[in-house]
Amino acid sequence: MAKIKITQIKSVIDRSERQKKTIEALGLKRINHSVEVEATAAIIGMVRKVNHLVAIESI
Repeated sequence: MAKIKITQIKSVIDRSERQKKTIEALGLKRINHSVEVEATAAIIGMVRKVNHLVAIESI
């Protein structure tokens, strides 16, 4: 599987609880924090729900 790098670029303050939990489930903890994960269907779906808070790049 392909890997992607996800970086949180915006704060989760004033966001819905669902978006906060999605960011946490992706493994992100703070602005400018990055994680490298496998590009599975579940991960891609979570990224689409919070795409306005994160930046994605393929590795």
